[in-house]
Amino acid sequence: QVQFVESGGNLVQPGGSLRLSCVVSGIWVSNNDMEWLRQAPGKQREWVATRTRIGTTNYADSVKGRFAISRDNTKNTVYLEMNNLKPEDTAVYYCHIPGSIHWGQGTQVTVSS
Repeated sequence: QVQFVESGGNLVQPGGSLRLSCVVSGIWVSNNDMEWLRQAPGKQREWVATRTRIGTTNYADSVKGRFAISRDNTKNTVYLEMNNLKPEDTAVYYCHIPGSIHWGQGTQVTVSS
């Protein structure tokens, strides 16, 4: 069974940085496209970033230049490095395999002064 365990969320001031981690079990991250999504209060879940199995990356315009998705195949873990955080980045963040029915519990990121 595929499982995602996200961590690393926290309360951070605007302009700050965080690194989110997602430990994956049941599949190899190296063999799959991996993505991060987020859901802010009262809003629909939105796509943030994707890293394909061949290593290409794509980002939502709202995070381009500030966020970076990466993976560590030896740890079967996906990361989201977030810099220059803004209040509008406040959300629960989820890692995911495109099209999968499985979801983790997410990790809360709050950007506030």
